[in-house]
Amino acid sequence: MKALAELKKSLGIALWFMALTFPVMVIRVNTIERVVEWRWRNMAFIGIGSFLLSFAWRLLLARKERGRGKTDTGDGTIPAVRRRLLAAPGIRQPALAALALSAAAFPFLFSSYQTNIMTTALMYVMLGLGLNIVVGLAGLLDLGYVAFYAVGAYSYALLNHHFGLGFWAALPVGALLSVLFALALGFPILRLRGDYLAIVTLGFCEITRLVLENWNEFSFGPSGIANISRPGLFGLRLTLHEATIYFYFIVLGLCLATLFVVRRLQHSRVGRAWVALREDEIACEAMGIDKARAKLTAYTLGAAWAGMVGVLFAAKTTFINPASFTFLESAMILSIVVLGGMGSIMGIVVGAFLLILTPEYLRAFSSYRMLLFGTVMVLMMVFRPQGIVANVRQVYRYRKQPESEGCAGG
Repeated sequence: MKALAELKKSLGIALWFMALTFPVMVIRVNTIERVVEWRWRNMAFIGIGSFLLSFAWRLLLARKERGRGKTDTGDGTIPAVRRRLLAAPGIRQPALAALALSAAAFPFLFSSYQTNIMTTALMYVMLGLGLNIVVGLAGLLDLGYVAFYAVGAYSYALLNHHFGLGFWAALPVGALLSVLFALALGFPILRLRGDYLAIVTLGFCEITRLVLENWNEFSFGPSGIANISRPGLFGLRLTLHEATIYFYFIVLGLCLATLFVVRRLQHSRVGRAWVALREDEIACEAMGIDKARAKLTAYTLGAAWAGMVGVLFAAKTTFINPASFTFLESAMILSIVVLGGMGSIMGIVVGAFLLILTPEYLRAFSSYRMLLFGTVMVLMMVFRPQGIVANVRQVYRYRKQPESEGCAGG
């Protein structure tokens, strides 16, 4: 009976969809011969396709309900077997060694084009990890993250253009300027929460882009800044291929440093304060945590990584303009965090590689890439809202000391 009810619902949806698309997909007016053409075959395809998709969707939802509690749950826990496998030195250490060897050999085994793509993916890993501090750990919905990315890129481009400042000197400067901008913006807006905070950060993103696009005397407007210097290697003259490999290893080193620092932050006292802030602000404040300081710390640290990657982006492309820092970039970085798993470091890495590398290798479907991207995001939100790799919650248990040990110690 339940299956029959699902069939009836899917049939109703198919009929509704056929009626909705009837004027567009069936009726076509031939203005040359002044006749109306009726394309009933399109109607049949739409009806059959919508019925099958609706029925498959309902089957997946029913399967999800039946499997709830048997597989990964939305609270970030994973089965004990998988956890032991990930923690086993006999598996983890060889896997890490193989991964490190593959990363080191990658630019020597593949072309400059493939190395450039991988470099871009590593940069987005860093951006995703920076935004993960703000959104995934502290729970602050930031839609203007790309503004700090633009600050870092333009800081290096302008300093290099006017004063000849090199890459290594500009790298900390770009991060520092992004932190200063985050401090200036964070003090007034971090009292907001939820949708209001998202709207304000989105407005800041658009203000930054419009200023860069219209202030020609400062940022050279839509024309952008060209001939930005690449990173130097002790004054050596490198070919384009050699410079690509050298830059790949720079980004790889900075990405590994980012992974280490973000992991240490996540398991530190500050990281636990961010998680508490994300879960319940009132309870967090009642426990004695300075809410404003915790929010501002998360916001500025995330901005620091965005500024650093902005410097890397300017050095990689040697040309920047405001078109590179639109809201779509912020949405892409936020999608990496959501798709990978909010608060999960490994999830961010997996999400960045999927969202950056997959479109490059699916150029044959370039007309449908955004459609596929939207479909994947919808399916993820329905069937796995915790992300590809869910964050593992730390569980602390109190084990009572045996009485014999307590007496001996006394």
